[in-house]
Amino acid sequence: MFSPALHVTSPSLVSPSDPLRIIAPPPPPPPRTMQPQTAEVARLYQTEFIRSARAVGALWAVCTLCFAIIEVVILVQPSWVGTREAYYQGGAPPPPAGTLGLFEMCLETDWLVPECRGSLHTLTPLPAFQSAAVLVCVSLTMVWVSVGCLCLFRFCNAATVYKICAWLQLAAGFCLALACVLFPDSWDCAEMRALCGEKVASFSPGNCSVHWAFVLAMLGVLDAGILATLAFVLGNRQDALLPQYGKEGESQSLALIRREP
Repeated sequence: MFSPALHVTSPSLVSPSDPLRIIAPPPPPPPRTMQPQTAEVARLYQTEFIRSARAVGALWAVCTLCFAIIEVVILVQPSWVGTREAYYQGGAPPPPAGTLGLFEMCLETDWLVPECRGSLHTLTPLPAFQSAAVLVCVSLTMVWVSVGCLCLFRFCNAATVYKICAWLQLAAGFCLALACVLFPDSWDCAEMRALCGEKVASFSPGNCSVHWAFVLAMLGVLDAGILATLAFVLGNRQDALLPQYGKEGESQSLALIRREP
């Protein structure tokens, strides 16, 4: 005699002629493979993706080179601060008009060429702006090193080169941002008083105002952040040029094609 519990089986697995005979379940269906047409679509997707990535990478390289040139202009131009246009009454002589940078202070004269004080040729900054000048020089060096790293695309992994350039540009933007903060903090100096009057103080330019070189430096900080972010994105996309299912499906479809007579 069999226990009643032994007869409790699934109806689909019991033979109708013999209740004690269990029918084996059917084998699982074979895995679905990607057809050659689907593999061709995946290959076209990969081609378009690579073409778009190369176009964006070329644009990023051109913008990096332009940013390096902008850094040179920011460093050497004596146009960080300039005098304002004002009208004076009475017999008092008007204050001198001119501009000031990290290395030179230039005063306007009756001639076309202004009279500049400083030593740009020896790269000796003004005493009050030495810290800002050093930070701009460090930022400039990092940007030009990232430009030189563009030659490594022919020898190294593209993702690695993008990430190295991204970190360099991020550090360059950080140094440039510190320079933009330290420069107005150093306005309480003899050079600024001679150009902008006695009302000069830290973060207060007196009779002067910021000029285009300082504005360009602040825009350079934003530019460095954008370029670094784009480089990180391009570096992470290099490992995902083709989806994983596309790679597996393409290999399976090629294997099926080879098996055909």
